[in-house]
Amino acid sequence: MKAFVFPGQGSQYIGMGQDFYREFPTAKRTFEESSEAIGFDMAKLCFDEDSEDLRLTANTQPAILTLSVAAWRVLDEETGIKADFLAGHSLGEYSALVVSGGLDFKDAVFVVRKRGEFMQEAVPDGVGAMAAILGLSKEKITEACKVASQDGQTASPANFNAPGQVVISGNKEAVERACALARSNGAKRVVLLEVSAPFHCALMSSVAKRLEGILNGVEIFDLQIPVVSNFDAKPNMDSSKVRKLLIDQVANPVRWDESVNTLYEAGVREYVEIGPGNVLSGLIKRTVSSASVLNFEKVEQLSPLKERWKSI
Repeated sequence: MKAFVFPGQGSQYIGMGQDFYREFPTAKRTFEESSEAIGFDMAKLCFDEDSEDLRLTANTQPAILTLSVAAWRVLDEETGIKADFLAGHSLGEYSALVVSGGLDFKDAVFVVRKRGEFMQEAVPDGVGAMAAILGLSKEKITEACKVASQDGQTASPANFNAPGQVVISGNKEAVERACALARSNGAKRVVLLEVSAPFHCALMSSVAKRLEGILNGVEIFDLQIPVVSNFDAKPNMDSSKVRKLLIDQVANPVRWDESVNTLYEAGVREYVEIGPGNVLSGLIKRTVSSASVLNFEKVEQLSPLKERWKSI
């Protein structure tokens, strides 16, 4: 069985998708649809080497979604390769829902643009922080966050990415206390991350409420392929659950390691990461070492993918 997986924020880079845009009309149309949905030139945002705008969360999220969907449309058009399951990391869940048919692409672009705006506005600069903790169990990290959460400040796991890799999020002081506790408990490495907001924690509760209003204004269609949710790490085919899963995702941890194990237990052995970067590929290999993982973010990767699926 095969799964397509889609990256989240942090995978963006200037020039992403430019080769698809130049070579494939379907990719160019995807960028144009995205521009129409949010009222600015998505191609210019992604390709302009002098622009700093791609780093803004409100721009990053629709940009990654746009490239992910453009790449998937090219893959589908050129190969006809189909997935048995879909999953995406945080923002990537929206890409998965578009591919599944649950969300119209233009609606998804509009929603993630608003999602990004809300996240930027939720917490003032300098109040929140995120940190990656490596080489310590999720149980010890969770306990460190509980101990560090005091005096009205909170820290909690934000991304359970892979065995030995957890990202925490919350108020800056609480995150720093949790990092110190993690170091004293034997963490191999602790890294404060450069982020625009503390994602996937209680400080994002206001975002969840505002996002609910936006999601209530878009239509959710029947899903054609199961999408493994970040919130509960379970495959979903029920369109009536999609809104709540996306809302619950915002202020709760991304359970990526569990999602990968869910896919593997369902029989998935072939994973294709579609979209910018290869972060998810590394996390999948760390979680299920026997998995076969391929990437699709550039035109030059198309032929190897074709050859791969001819042989199996």
